[in-house]
Amino acid sequence: MGADGLKTIETDVPARLDRLPWARWHWLILVGLGTVWILDGLEVNVVGVIGPRLTSKAGGLGLSDAQVGLGAALYVAGACAGALVFGYLTDRFGRKKLFLVTLAVYLLATVATAFSFTPLWFYLCRIVTGMGIGGEYAAVNSAIDELIPARLRGTVDIVVNGSFWLGTTFAALLSVPVLNASLLPENVGWRLLFALGAVLGVGILFVRRIVPESPRWLFIHGREHEAKEVVRGIEREVADESGRPLGAVDDTITIRQRHTIGFGEIVRTAVNRYPRRTVLGLSLFVGQAFLYNAVFFTYALVLSKFFKTPDDHAGWYLIPIGLGNFCGAFVLGRLFDRLGRKVMISGTYILSGVLLIGTAMLFRGGHLSAVTLTVCWVVVFFFASAGASSAYLTVSEIFPMETRAMAIAAFYAVGTALGGIIGPLLFGKLVDTGHAGTVADGYLLGAGLMIIAGIVELVIGVEAAGRSLEDIAAPLSAERPAVSAAR
Repeated sequence: MGADGLKTIETDVPARLDRLPWARWHWLILVGLGTVWILDGLEVNVVGVIGPRLTSKAGGLGLSDAQVGLGAALYVAGACAGALVFGYLTDRFGRKKLFLVTLAVYLLATVATAFSFTPLWFYLCRIVTGMGIGGEYAAVNSAIDELIPARLRGTVDIVVNGSFWLGTTFAALLSVPVLNASLLPENVGWRLLFALGAVLGVGILFVRRIVPESPRWLFIHGREHEAKEVVRGIEREVADESGRPLGAVDDTITIRQRHTIGFGEIVRTAVNRYPRRTVLGLSLFVGQAFLYNAVFFTYALVLSKFFKTPDDHAGWYLIPIGLGNFCGAFVLGRLFDRLGRKVMISGTYILSGVLLIGTAMLFRGGHLSAVTLTVCWVVVFFFASAGASSAYLTVSEIFPMETRAMAIAAFYAVGTALGGIIGPLLFGKLVDTGHAGTVADGYLLGAGLMIIAGIVELVIGVEAAGRSLEDIAAPLSAERPAVSAAR
């Protein structure tokens, strides 16, 4: 044992967590941690669908179209910054502390947004709201993957991240009455949307308070006794529910405990130790982020410019697309554990890219209406949503425990910055030309990025289905790598 109380230990905690049968306790984890993506989907799309109210003098803000776009960009910038800051803190101070802090930041900021009466206040609130949600990606994905059994990790992660689209659907659905001035005053309806997000967040916060700290994080940071107590409590609950004792485990891992991991070591791990995995993560994130942000941030403009769709009808077209996205993640998620990561990740990326090429060609030729274009997007994003969710799953699995949250944060920040800023700006200019062929070229660019990412997965992807996290990427503190029971 060192002077700081840290020592080298041998632990069976990862194997004990991975061998647990699915139980009510795991549903608690899903509700307490996973449902926050519904809030993210709501926040990302709410400004787009209530844009007409934000630009109306009667709405209370009187923003210009450019200022509404700036608000969306600032939210994205805040999310990128929040992911990096809170991701680093998550690896250093624990999953539970940070997933409580990030949700609290979101709650305060979204409530404050409802009381916006000046553009500056609105911008500040959007930045802070984005920081809270960006931090959630790192803290929550880390905690979920470290608590869910290895054989089900892919299914759960894909479905959880896919629940984002329930939020987008909710936002689109609510936009219909909100934009109806005969039902709600123009300066009230849009504020209620932000307040509603806070109400949902408070409910999640109450559930989240009873979610434990990750035992994997605890034993590495010198708190192995707490880790054992947490696991024993989970085992008792699961055994009582199943009515039968849990089997013993033989797999162990030897760890040199440490309090902190320096930022330099995190960078060296990504660049020097796992360069191929870094290229893989960047490819997956940039491809899906460009496609999604470019299409969704400008879809209302496309409907208006090319099909003369009224502003208050745009939500009806976004609802089936959102549902198609969620259904894709829900239906295909189980196959990521059954068929494996490489075949499903590469397949969903490449297939969605090919389908997008077909959509672009039909759009260029003037063969689509607002309805048929929406049908095309439903089909494309049915497959693309599972692929996009797998990007988060991938970077969470393929990097060591000590850098997991920071890896998620870094790839999210880079991918979102490129896709969430460059994509909408580029597509906004393409739509502004009024030429279908020019917009189709943008769609082809997105398709190319998705196909390239799928090929990268085929060539250098890591097969992680059914494997322990410590088997996929041994902790930096490990002296002897674990051997997965699944193997």
